[in-house]
Amino acid sequence: MYFHAGQDFVLNTRDLLGVFDLDTAGASRRTEEYFRKAEAEGAVVDLCPPGTLPKSFILTDFPDETVYLSPLSPSALKKRTDRVDW
Repeated sequence: MYFHAGQDFVLNTRDLLGVFDLDTAGASRRTEEYFRKAEAEGAVVDLCPPGTLPKSFILTDFPDETVYLSPLSPSALKKRTDRVDW
């Protein structure tokens, strides 16, 4: 099943490893280190419109481990992944 992650971008739920709230997870030193490494490897995709701060990040494993920054809250993304009528 697929879900809209922001900015007309669709992800497959099969590739989803996790959805994280940037307000809570982003404060961790380990998360900051992970983001720096992912950015250095070119594995971060920003799905936010210009001038919009991300509310969550989505970790996937396809085609490689990729981090998507989303303007949508984790609860909104969860609702989208739970939808059966797609």
